[in-house]
Amino acid sequence: MKKGNRTFGRILMILMIVFFYLPIVYMIVFSFNEGKSLTSFTGFSLRWYKHMLESRDMMESLYTTFSIAVLATLISTVTGTISAIGLSKSKKIVREVVEQVNNLPLMNPEIVTAIGFMLLFITFQVEKGYITMLLAHIAFCIPYVMLSVMPKIRSLDPNLADAAMDLGATPLQALTKVIVPQITPGIISGALIAFTMSVDDFIISYFVTGSGVKNLSIMVYTMSKRVNPSINAISTLVVVIITAVLLVINVAPMIMAKRQKKVEIGKRRMLLPGIVAVVSLIVLICLANLRESSQLPYAGETLYVYNWGEYTGENIIRDFEEKTGAVVVMENFDSNEQMYIKVVNGEAYDILVPSDYMIQRLIEEDLLQTLDQDRLTCMDELMDAVKGLPYDPENTYSVPYFWGTVGIVYDTTKVDIEDLEEEGFNIFLDEKYRGDIYLYDSERDSFMMALKALGYSMNTENEEELQAAYEWLVQCVQTMEPEIVTDEIIDNMAQGRKALGLIYSGDAAYVMSENEDMGFYLPESGTNLWSDAMVIPANAKNPELAHEFINHVSSYDGAYDNSSYVGYTSPNQEVMEELSGEGGDYEGINAYITRTDNELDEVFVYNEDTRKIISNLWSKVKIAASNAG
Repeated sequence: MKKGNRTFGRILMILMIVFFYLPIVYMIVFSFNEGKSLTSFTGFSLRWYKHMLESRDMMESLYTTFSIAVLATLISTVTGTISAIGLSKSKKIVREVVEQVNNLPLMNPEIVTAIGFMLLFITFQVEKGYITMLLAHIAFCIPYVMLSVMPKIRSLDPNLADAAMDLGATPLQALTKVIVPQITPGIISGALIAFTMSVDDFIISYFVTGSGVKNLSIMVYTMSKRVNPSINAISTLVVVIITAVLLVINVAPMIMAKRQKKVEIGKRRMLLPGIVAVVSLIVLICLANLRESSQLPYAGETLYVYNWGEYTGENIIRDFEEKTGAVVVMENFDSNEQMYIKVVNGEAYDILVPSDYMIQRLIEEDLLQTLDQDRLTCMDELMDAVKGLPYDPENTYSVPYFWGTVGIVYDTTKVDIEDLEEEGFNIFLDEKYRGDIYLYDSERDSFMMALKALGYSMNTENEEELQAAYEWLVQCVQTMEPEIVTDEIIDNMAQGRKALGLIYSGDAAYVMSENEDMGFYLPESGTNLWSDAMVIPANAKNPELAHEFINHVSSYDGAYDNSSYVGYTSPNQEVMEELSGEGGDYEGINAYITRTDNELDEVFVYNEDTRKIISNLWSKVKIAASNAG
């Protein structure tokens, strides 16, 4: 019986190890994937490691993560240890109150702590960035250190320090030579927990950072919004670093114990000149770069850009910096609404890349400045169809960045094109495809689909029509068993996991380039003709450099890099024709070419009252979906 229990226990332990470590092994394997898919291995390659090493953002995020973790660990360990020792000598009521206060951050949801820090920094007008992130990490690490040290202090004889001082030790000696050695295990445990919490933290870091400062968790979050296997590469690098540290910690003492503590003088003599030579070389390179960059027109200036995650070509930032001598700091947002909140709160950026309806709102609220047309040299390179859109008829405030439509991506081996042509968006109610469809988790796009399926304008303000669209969506989620997703639809459809789904044209272009069985269809009833554009906020500190950046992104080289990497349709006429033409990256892919000849296609118009109605109804749709599931 005991033998059977032991066997069962071993099997259970093995299964637990597999459960915890298999995802890590999976991630490491796919970090060497030749293709862009996160789920289909197409061949061995170091492509994504090369991309990671060439990415300044990734390397800076890695540096930020570990530098903040080390500093926060050191400071919080010293502060927490001293506080715990001092608390042990305090009155009981003081000790109990402080312990309860110390436990509060541990029990609070992280989002509450994050918002508290954010409001604190905003209230005192502290510019968010590296320092605010470090202060926040120190603050939330201290309670973990105190929690680890306090039990060790309680286990000590309370008269230990007095005995040491009776024997001639000073108070400082009693602390450092008697008390601290006794509680060292607790201090080390607290430091390790603090380090782990700092490296792992995302929510608090996300709310307290600014000025383009990102740690690894924020970087991975912004990268995961679109297909980017560099996530696997940088995550694997972190695993290697941590594994190496653990090996050093565990193996080094054994090696050192066996080695003789002799260092050859000759090696020292060789080492010192080598260090001097390396340092001299680094200094010379830095001076050469400094002289070269100082001759560029915007040397020493900084441009702050606020853009969607994974929405920029591989070389755009680097090329612009080499061309101008300026430094580009790019932050990423997940939604137009998130971007709007930061702008309204007065955070200063030089370039924003919002969507059409949000540009309209920013214009109406005087949050944008007009563009200097004399400084813009790019407008003649852009397609007429993407200029002069309703939200900015004269392009007074905006220059197009990407544009496209919202349509249906479908598996040509599962979906009959005749069904699409006959039903349009109503195919999402065709029970032939029950359980085999994706809905996009976007209130705006989902209601557009429903309204167009019913023959209404996507910009309707008629509450009866909005109610009808709501009922259409409820019927869909209750009868069709759809999976409601966001950007994971990209990789899932590239792998052919569902028959069809609602998708942005640029994402469909990627899906079709990865899987020849995939198609893209735009219903004749019309769809959303969307546009994301570059604008300069009213409080921009460097509008002159911002104009240069707009010209750079819109030029042939910048637009080609952008569109070929991201996959969305370029507003640059020459780039769009080349990428969609013979031999281009998107040859034969209709999703890349934006439809411009359907009168029922509409640009989204912002209306606050309608937005609130749709937002409320979409919440009810998702509740209906969860109940149906």
